[in-house]
Amino acid sequence: MASQCSLSTLFPVQSQLDFALDEATTPQEKENLVLQHLKKLDEREDLKIPDFPSGLEWLNTEGPLSLNKELAGKVVLLDFFTYCCINCMHILPDLHQLEKNHSVKDGLVVVGVHSAKFPNEKVLANVRSAVLRYDICHPVVNDSEARLWHELEVSCWPTLVLVGPRGNLLFSLVGEGHRDRMMLFTDSALRHYGEQGLLKPHTVGIKLYRDSLPPSILSFPGKVAIDDSKKRLAIADTGHHRILVVSSTGQLTHVIGGPESGRHDGDLSEASFNSPQGVAIKGDTVYVADTKNHLIRKIDLLEGKVSTLAGVGVQGTDKEGGAIGPQQPISSPWDVTLGTAGGAEDNLLWIAMAGTHQIWAFFLEDGKLPKGSESKAGTCIRWAGSGNEENRNNAYPHKAGFAQPSGLALAPEEPWRCLYVADSESSTIRTLALKDGGVKLLVGGERDPLNLFAFGDVDGKGVDAKLQHPLGVAWAPEQSLLYVADSYNHKIKVVDPKTKQCSTLAGTGEAGDTLGPEFNKSCFKEPGGICVGDNGKLLYVTDTNNHQVKVLDLVSKTVSLFPISMECTDSVPSKLSAPAKAPTLPKSAVRKAMPPVAVSAGQTLILSLTLSLPEGSKLTDEAPSCWALSAEGNEWLLDSRVVTGDILDLSKPISIRTKIPSVMKEAVSNPSLTLGVWVYYCMEAGKACMMKAASFMLPLQLSANPGEKEIPVVLTHAF
Repeated sequence: MASQCSLSTLFPVQSQLDFALDEATTPQEKENLVLQHLKKLDEREDLKIPDFPSGLEWLNTEGPLSLNKELAGKVVLLDFFTYCCINCMHILPDLHQLEKNHSVKDGLVVVGVHSAKFPNEKVLANVRSAVLRYDICHPVVNDSEARLWHELEVSCWPTLVLVGPRGNLLFSLVGEGHRDRMMLFTDSALRHYGEQGLLKPHTVGIKLYRDSLPPSILSFPGKVAIDDSKKRLAIADTGHHRILVVSSTGQLTHVIGGPESGRHDGDLSEASFNSPQGVAIKGDTVYVADTKNHLIRKIDLLEGKVSTLAGVGVQGTDKEGGAIGPQQPISSPWDVTLGTAGGAEDNLLWIAMAGTHQIWAFFLEDGKLPKGSESKAGTCIRWAGSGNEENRNNAYPHKAGFAQPSGLALAPEEPWRCLYVADSESSTIRTLALKDGGVKLLVGGERDPLNLFAFGDVDGKGVDAKLQHPLGVAWAPEQSLLYVADSYNHKIKVVDPKTKQCSTLAGTGEAGDTLGPEFNKSCFKEPGGICVGDNGKLLYVTDTNNHQVKVLDLVSKTVSLFPISMECTDSVPSKLSAPAKAPTLPKSAVRKAMPPVAVSAGQTLILSLTLSLPEGSKLTDEAPSCWALSAEGNEWLLDSRVVTGDILDLSKPISIRTKIPSVMKEAVSNPSLTLGVWVYYCMEAGKACMMKAASFMLPLQLSANPGEKEIPVVLTHAF
């Protein structure tokens, strides 16, 4: 151990390099400086770092990895992160790009070293959920007690540490925003050690957990919002990169976006999102915090359009704002709610700007600022928060400090007149006064503005109450109560703003998926969103890591699963993603060749599929009967490589819509669509269950002549 080192050993020589790089003006100068740095390090024998402690839990691998064995001969980038941290989330796109540039065979391996902040983050199942949620495709080690963190003297999330092929320390980068330097260091190290013949081309046993997952209707749903007057909800189906609009009975009416991430405005059938979190719905309009796109989006259900209200599509660092929305860079918006600012009702959109630790506002109409000045419609501005990550309350909103605000709820009526904020990293619920903008503590945390570790699970009053990384809040005006999704405690809590009393409403405190007749026996897994419906009688909760929405009946005190019927009733092409990957057609599958169909750019095919089962049989409810539409060799014909959906009811035809792209591409071969169906059914008489499959091959004849906008195609099959 005496020959091993920490980051402090490297600090003097890297400080010199960092200073020289700041002075360098050309890419060649910078590369030469880094190569000189590496040559100096080659002469030192005191830079070998400790190996991963034995007995740690690994994800996305076939087994534990060692710097001295499996990773020997590789350049290894260690990403010290904790999954709650917005700064850690911000560098994931950089790591994804780095992994696209360099494979394991090139000599690079990225390893996430998860070093928990909150007790809940030490649990392997919760880390696994985060790895899936953030689409992390490299090995991750759960260093729950931060042993390697302490040995290397890491002090900040995130910290990147680059290690050479002999386990020797090369560089470190602290915090986010170092994409260019990370690329420079990694590229130079691979070139330097490759020329020396020290890199080995062997593979590393990577096995992604996501590949073994069963399909689910929802994937890590973020927030949920309700419009009681229209009796419908908007759900951010975050993991599927889409927004679902459903009736209060669970009937699906609109699917916008998904199943893959993207950034596209326009028709509902073509729009795309990237891990949307917050939603607000009023009438035929849904507002969306499109988190990883760093955008605020608007869905107009009546016109069938999606547009961008604010953001430029990349992470911004501006902490003031003031520009017209589409010209205003923003950073990781996490929640939105409609409100007012001294003008017309709902004349602005409040934004929990997690990336800059602030509360922002987008003006839908002209309105007033706290000091009486005016702001024009379409403007996006900082409203409260200095931008420093703190738990600082202040009568002046710009001097207050938030720590990753993640949930918003408006109480516009007297005597409240405030915005409630779930400030996740400080584990507090704060209030932002609508009249003067002052920020105060409601419950949780402690009085030291720099202490972001005052968390726990304690019912109590004001600062004596303890929460753990709450993500959602919902105001019930009928009861004058605030409901809280206390995410890392796996609980739903209720706060009386008059007394500042916080108490547990539902959840045992243990992660689970138990429904039941009693609130105190129900279980959740990191619930992230919450809203109040039916005039204060119901709570809708996005049970994020259970991939569900649950309903808490405040009258009967029961918890039930919110049923979502996947038979979509709108006019939008189905983008449902169950299963995430279509099954393989068995040899016994019936294959039907259909007559060619003439199509042109922009037309919509409507496949009407009628299936019938043998007499005396019925679909097996628990089995994943489904369909999948593909276009092998001509994937450009579809929104994604495979479009899939559930088969839940055969009493009426299944309607599948797909729009031919407005820009035609030259086909690699004669273009065609293939519709595969997999049906699981039980014979009541023999008490036997069966699986049958069939496919329909539909040749397309591409034409430059526009015809009818919609082309019906009737498909039938009897099993």
